[in-house]
Amino acid sequence: MKATRDAYGEWLQERGADPSIVVVDADLSASTRTNRFQRLYPERFFNVGVAEQNLVAFSAGLSLGGKTVFASSFAYFLTARAWDQVRNLVAHDRLDVHLVASHGGLSCAADGASHQALEDLALTRVIPHLKVVVPCDAEETKQALDSLLEAGGPSYVRLRREKEPLLEKPYEYRLGRVEVMREGEDVTLAAIGAQVAQAVEAAKLLETEGVSAEVLNVHTLKPLDVEGLVRHAAKTGRVVSTEQHHLQGGLGGAIAEALSQNRPTPLTIMGVGETFGETAGSLSELLEYFGLTARHIARAAQSLIEKTRR
Repeated sequence: MKATRDAYGEWLQERGADPSIVVVDADLSASTRTNRFQRLYPERFFNVGVAEQNLVAFSAGLSLGGKTVFASSFAYFLTARAWDQVRNLVAHDRLDVHLVASHGGLSCAADGASHQALEDLALTRVIPHLKVVVPCDAEETKQALDSLLEAGGPSYVRLRREKEPLLEKPYEYRLGRVEVMREGEDVTLAAIGAQVAQAVEAAKLLETEGVSAEVLNVHTLKPLDVEGLVRHAAKTGRVVSTEQHHLQGGLGGAIAEALSQNRPTPLTIMGVGETFGETAGSLSELLEYFGLTARHIARAAQSLIEKTRR
């Protein structure tokens, strides 16, 4: 068990010897884990205070000065407060700035609606030139950051607060490609971020009911692997998407756009409906409340199969 934010802090320590790398934070370095870089390389760490717009603008300036910038805050603050600067400075000029956000989705359960980022994928996916990546676990976080460092910015990486299981991955990480976590024939479960683990467990539940479910890890929301999604949809003929995000504009919306234009396929989109987040004692309680557990995913897959067999 390891949190993706912890993997980010470790990765910064491992890569920090590169003098071109600088890290910028908005007074949340203990939570985003950028303080690990700060302790080793204080001369290349900048705390701009509780000012996300300044965080992004300052990062743009560092990039124009030849630096590779990793800028961090909580996912909601980094996207909702600084969207103008992300769009007009970082993305428009294709700067080498990587916006690495912690506490994405429902992972900051106890902090309530003001901190739970359920709109960030829609806000970032619409911006031209901005890569949007959501690793499924801590190990994949480091692989994704390696790939983004090599590819160059701009990018948005959504990480999470809670410790999560390390998943078995029968593939080598490739930026911009969907990856098969589990083979199946009857239905495709397409998941992003922490929901990949839930989808894997849902596939195991479905197997006990005689259903062969394929699990896809869509770790790169943008650029989306349209070809891969179409290929897998054609294979099973049914798709269920699951994400810790609003139903509009996230993974489900991206898949619906891809399939409707290339291979219309029955699709069930699972996410958070027309509501804000809720305060809860634990992440597991929120997943239950919003119907995003493995049990709920398995039920949605069975329902879709039944509908398409009529």
